Amino acid sequence: MSSLAQDEDRRFVRETGQERAVADVAKPILDELGFRLVRIKISGRDGGTVQIMAERPDGEMNIDDCATISRRLSPVLDAYDPMPGTYRLEISSPGVDRPLVRPSDFANWVGHCAKVELTEAVDGRKRFTGRIEDVVDDEVHLKIELDEDSEPVVVGLPFSLIGEAKLAMNLDALRGDLSGGEAAP
Repeated sequence: MSSLAQDEDRRFVRETGQERAVADVAKPILDELGFRLVRIKISGRDGGTVQIMAERPDGEMNIDDCATISRRLSPVLDAYDPMPGTYRLEISSPGVDRPLVRPSDFANWVGHCAKVELTEAVDGRKRFTGRIEDVVDDEVHLKIELDEDSEPVVVGLPFSLIGEAKLAMNLDALRGDLSGGEAAP
């Protein structure tokens, strides 16, 4: 893989605490199986859940892929014991409101709406919602509306400041996709 391709494929989002420890255990196995780690989330849901979100490099993921990952990771995580007591292992695809954790995620979803939360304010704001315009160097360009009375503007958000980002559901675009035509005005 070229240096540029590696940069676009590197995760700028990093887990912390227990989630980081699980990521450190899971990532080499996912890599070996040909999958990319998207996110680790540990919650108290259903008596304790370790969710591992993954995908193939082309963004695909099916139920057989989830089963393969589960069969391979389950014994390793049982030995590692990431949570006190019992927990449920959940392997999933990124889904419709997928997290955006790599520059390549933004590049693959140009033209779609995203919600981005920064770790530090840029121009007095930490939260941005807008259409992904492009990825240039170390930042994503989003077209946002500052208020109802002004024209949309394009802002550059550095990957180094992104704390969390995900696709945002655009209901008009979804209706257009489902109807096979254009989105409703």
